[in-house]
Amino acid sequence: MRLRLRAIWPALALGLAIALLITPVIPASAAQMDTKSYTIPSSEPGIQLFVRNKRRADVTTFGPDRTLLFVHGATYPAETAFDLPIAGASMMDLFADAGYDVWLVDVRGYGGSTRPAAMSEPPEKNKPLVSTTEAVTDFGTAVDHILKVRGLDKINVMGWSWGTSIVGAYTATHNDKVNRLVLYAPIWLFKEGTRVLAAGQTLGAYRLVSKASAKDRWLKDVPEDKKTTLIPPGVFEAWADATWATDPDSAKEQMLRAPNGVAQDVNDYWAAGKPYYDPGKITVPTLLIHAEWDADLPSYQAQAYFTKLVNTPYKRFVELGEGTHTVMMEKNRMQFFREIRGFLDEASAQALR
Repeated sequence: MRLRLRAIWPALALGLAIALLITPVIPASAAQMDTKSYTIPSSEPGIQLFVRNKRRADVTTFGPDRTLLFVHGATYPAETAFDLPIAGASMMDLFADAGYDVWLVDVRGYGGSTRPAAMSEPPEKNKPLVSTTEAVTDFGTAVDHILKVRGLDKINVMGWSWGTSIVGAYTATHNDKVNRLVLYAPIWLFKEGTRVLAAGQTLGAYRLVSKASAKDRWLKDVPEDKKTTLIPPGVFEAWADATWATDPDSAKEQMLRAPNGVAQDVNDYWAAGKPYYDPGKITVPTLLIHAEWDADLPSYQAQAYFTKLVNTPYKRFVELGEGTHTVMMEKNRMQFFREIRGFLDEASAQALR
């Protein structure tokens, strides 16, 4: 019997290892989480910023290496992407269950944050709202809030899509407040000839987005034979319902309002060959994470951005297979989570040495 066990043990061990790798890390109970959602004042009177915090109830001490702040992209708020439960756990849940003090913020005009008054008027009456500069200021307000309530001098930060411009530009001038930087689907210079606006065209204050157009955009560059299995059943519908519900006006016409300041900035900077900020000024460890079917910000942008990070202590670029611009809500979301957690966990391991 001893010889027989010895013979089958390698196979059992391999099977156990594979099971551990493919089994999602899901919190045992939502009751174990301490969740707070509230608003904080921005730098501008009358503008409140929505923040959410999640942590395990038994986590009572906080450090720079175990604190993480998310910010969203150009169209959708942070909470419905990073705190949407899938198979029992959202991205926030997964990081919180791993011992992180996890935060997210919506900049003005998005989600639970204040919408500028001009968003209640017809879009053509006003210029594009919520520039990257304003978003960077709002993000900095959220960082300072977390530093104050947790008694820290720096935290980890992560941006998605346009959010990479926000956190990248912020870090370039506030390296002292950033422990590690994660850029998910980073925006960089578009290929020559790419323009957001035609000659003489102008943008209104905001644009209207339908659920149907959101799904078409999500699946744009996905091979036809992969489209039906990419998004877990019910996830798009749950995300869309939650996202559109964050806009008080969406019930009228089922259209989500999204500020156009980002589109104006893409036209004036990224599509015009003029970087909004210099990645060479980033001096903290940085992870770029991207997915191969990203139709919004293709791989060539992430690859080019990576070469501009010339002053980081070290940098890493991870390309995930079979994923889109929204990979954190798709079938390969656990790869996304593990890559980011592994990068952030390295800081904790180094702190213990």
